Amino acid sequence: MKLRTWCGRVKFSILGRAGLQPRHDSPLTRPWYPLSPARAGGRAGGRGECRFGRVKNLAFRNPRSRPRRFEVAAFARLPLASTLGVLVGLCLLPGIAGFSQQAPAKPQTESAQAPTAPPAGAEPEQPLPGDWAPDLLYGVLSSPNEEAQHALLRATFAAGPAIIPQLAEALKDDRTAEYAAQSLAFIGGEQALDVLWKLLTDPRDLNLRRFTYGMLAEYESPQATDVLFDVINKSDAEPDRTVTETAVIALTVHTDPKLLPRLREAESKLQDVVIRDDLDNARAVIEARAKYFASPQGKKAGGSLESAVRTYFIPALGMPPPPEAAPVSTAKKATGKGATPPARTQSKPLVSVEIRNVTLSPDKNRALARVVFEDPTATAYYDIVLQKRYGDWTIASVWLGPEIEKPQPEATRPPVEPAPQ
Repeated sequence: MKLRTWCGRVKFSILGRAGLQPRHDSPLTRPWYPLSPARAGGRAGGRGECRFGRVKNLAFRNPRSRPRRFEVAAFARLPLASTLGVLVGLCLLPGIAGFSQQAPAKPQTESAQAPTAPPAGAEPEQPLPGDWAPDLLYGVLSSPNEEAQHALLRATFAAGPAIIPQLAEALKDDRTAEYAAQSLAFIGGEQALDVLWKLLTDPRDLNLRRFTYGMLAEYESPQATDVLFDVINKSDAEPDRTVTETAVIALTVHTDPKLLPRLREAESKLQDVVIRDDLDNARAVIEARAKYFASPQGKKAGGSLESAVRTYFIPALGMPPPPEAAPVSTAKKATGKGATPPARTQSKPLVSVEIRNVTLSPDKNRALARVVFEDPTATAYYDIVLQKRYGDWTIASVWLGPEIEKPQPEATRPPVEPAPQ
């Protein structure tokens, strides 16, 4: 009992320095608990004593008190039994750092499994660069092979509206912005128009507004027509002429004779000679196509994709002549047998329209056609978007591509006769 009581005093005096308090009913067998700073009060930094010496400032000294050395007095004069008792008491203390026989064991954590080594002879995978996708698209778009650019646009059109969010992100990169805007205009629909409409206030000098105006050709509404005429009326102040040209082409997609007075009025107010010539051609195209639709051939025109494309170029192709009945020869009248007609040599037409390829949308109700228009002076490439309405294909929007002029033969000058002497 003497050793137990003594050890309890030593424990009390040491824990009093650390702000810890054992329970009073059993100093050794009952658990102890820390005191809060308020309950510890003046115990931190106080003095605890035992019968064999004084222990001063073991831990948590009062910061206002003078620093004191750790002193343990009179241990040299202790008998052997008392010394052993002190050691046994210290060994029975809880696991406080500095008073326990061994450090508390750390919880074991599961070690991460080592990565499996690649098979022998396999090449290590190289990480892809972080910006590889825009670089890849830009490499295709900047290729000198025009077919690479158009193939990418066809693939995007075939994917359909599902990739509109990705195209909206591609608009933010200057390298892929034009490709994304063109693809959105090809795909069409309200979701694509909402994205393209934001380009009207785009601060970049990329002139992407032309794709918004070109897509408005799909909408036969007074609001869309007013927007296009507003662009035309401001063409003298427009730095990029292609923006106005796209608006003019959009007005010619639908054959509306009501637009003729407004086109004539806009032409009279402009100073740009090129745009005035475009407006004059637009009026001629609308007038010629309106006459074709009013003719018997136009009324019988089918709703196939090829027919819709050729109808758009009717002003240049000319109205097809009506079929004429072949005259009955005299030999047929006499013998009842017709004479063998002479073989006709078919000459290549001066103006031709050829559909190179057609790409369908996922729902098969929209098509992108690559059309080549050729006349004696030049060859022009068009991307024409068609929409199926009530079972018939109709023109939705028209986009003029590159134009290549043909070399013209030089006119031979007549020989100059020498002047008489």
